[in-house]
Amino acid sequence: MDLRLVPAALTSWTVTAAGILWTTAGVVAALVVSVGAATAVAWWGSRAAGFQAGVRATLAATIAIAVTGLAFGAAVLLRVEHASHHPLTERFGSTVTVIATPAETPRVVGGGRLMFRGTLQAVDAVEMSGRVVVFASAGFGELSAGQPAAFKARVSRPMRRDLTVAVLSATGEPKLGEASPIQRAGQRVRSDFATAARAALPADQAAMLPALVLGDTSALSARTIEEFRASGLTHLTAVSGANVTIVCGAVLLTAGVVGPRAAVALAAVALVAFVIVVQPSASVLRAAVMAAITLLAVVSHRRRQAIPALSATVIALMVGAPELAVDVGFALSVSATAALVVIAPVWSRRLVARGWPKPLADAVSVAAAAQLVTAPLVAAISGMFSVVAVAANLAAAVVIAPITIIGTAAAALSSVWPAGGQLLIRFTGPELWWLSGVSRWAAGVPGAVVPVPSGPLGAVMVAVGGIATVVLTRWRWGRVGVAALAVCLVAWTVSNQAATTVGAA
Repeated sequence: MDLRLVPAALTSWTVTAAGILWTTAGVVAALVVSVGAATAVAWWGSRAAGFQAGVRATLAATIAIAVTGLAFGAAVLLRVEHASHHPLTERFGSTVTVIATPAETPRVVGGGRLMFRGTLQAVDAVEMSGRVVVFASAGFGELSAGQPAAFKARVSRPMRRDLTVAVLSATGEPKLGEASPIQRAGQRVRSDFATAARAALPADQAAMLPALVLGDTSALSARTIEEFRASGLTHLTAVSGANVTIVCGAVLLTAGVVGPRAAVALAAVALVAFVIVVQPSASVLRAAVMAAITLLAVVSHRRRQAIPALSATVIALMVGAPELAVDVGFALSVSATAALVVIAPVWSRRLVARGWPKPLADAVSVAAAAQLVTAPLVAAISGMFSVVAVAANLAAAVVIAPITIIGTAAAALSSVWPAGGQLLIRFTGPELWWLSGVSRWAAGVPGAVVPVPSGPLGAVMVAVGGIATVVLTRWRWGRVGVAALAVCLVAWTVSNQAATTVGAA
């Protein structure tokens, strides 16, 4: 396993995040920790080479990490300085006329309000740039990604440190401009696909299909959202690496017909089109950059390894989009990908050695590894831990690839041949029925969700519990103990729910 880029990736991410959250003090602290860790690891890893060789290797690693940390630290401090001294910061509490371009389709938040992230174009007729968060009324419902809008808004301080310069509370109706032709085409594909789904499927399935294929959750009911959250399937509605891998992999299968280079070129075109249609969220950006690096490795006949590609992706995105350093979605995407390429194969080999069929061992290992590394982050932001997530993801895994492949083909076809798109969509009906049933069953299991403290405490509790479970299951008595504890927790939860129900009655 090639880990040479990992220290640079971790350093760039840590220093950038610390700079955004704690400015200069954070950068210095992160740099000291990164250099110290790199020095210790390099010295430990080079002991077998002898004293002099070990000193040279340690010195080289220390200098490399120090230079990397200094470069990213300087860059992020410049970004933070620009955001904190942005001209709009002098207008907090006032009402201005702005022109802003959303980076995403507005989504519904509490109270029927809409929210979207975007980029400033002008404030009171003065050209101005900067990232903003906009809260708006239902009148902004027709706004799409890349479509500029002029409106009056009250300016407030950012709610969190993420290089956002202000929060805008829009008032009145917006004057909508026109997005670029490419972005209009992407939005047309999304809307035509949603229309075709409504014509071909029952209402609940028609709302679910665009969410699974394109990340369009606007039509999902509150009940479906809650069932997906309780069953640990919410990640399926956030387009990520799995979707990108399935789409690019399906295109690369044409290599036997059109040739390897042509297939890679088609996969690159499909990747760009897919990102435009689904819109570049944190997980999509991570997956797209990683896929682009992998395609480049295919063309250049270089060895393709996931860890170097993932590390290079992190470094590239810390350069181009440093705000992702403090984005939970990005952290979930990167950690899940790392778990799938580092932890899951080891667990799968151990299960196969115990006599498990390899397909089942792979599926169980992938689901368990992803749950292990993402559960602490999910607990920190939601205050809950799903105990049925692994089982639910295993049951859902068999239908995700067909839904993604057929759904993506139907989305591409719906704008040029609606009848053909609807025909393809009908083939996703059984798979959607199965997925809906899995989420409903898993969410209905007594004790499916265990409440935990939100924030760092909840993350630490879940992380410690997960690591302890992994360690204990290495021994037979540990597996028996973990199983017994799980049964006791379920019984305790069921008894509490029964008591609550009786008391309410």
